[in-house]
Amino acid sequence: MYKVKGKDYPCCTSVTMGIIGGKWKTVILVYLMDGPLRYNELRKKMDTVTERTLSLQLKQLEEDGVVNRTVYTSKPPLKVEYELTDFGKSLIPLLKSIAEWGEFVIAEHAELSEEG
Repeated sequence: MYKVKGKDYPCCTSVTMGIIGGKWKTVILVYLMDGPLRYNELRKKMDTVTERTLSLQLKQLEEDGVVNRTVYTSKPPLKVEYELTDFGKSLIPLLKSIAEWGEFVIAEHAELSEEG
């Protein structure tokens, strides 16, 4: 058993999945690989995610030290930006591999949906 940031995990793989697992976390991280984004910019890129889910996922990524949230209050309107921390940037090779594998699956097995 491993304890990471107060959470117990049975193996190394469960540590990784505990931090980046779920439907939206890797999507968020892939968008943040290119640099900081405001909440609304992320929301536009991920138009099928609910605001509540996006907020919760960002909060969890922030709690795990993967994403940094910066609030700019110097002038209205309030501006909030999210970016990968150095710890989060260590995930970039893994995120690129996940995206490449997804592209492979699409090329080999995907069918065009009516929405696409």
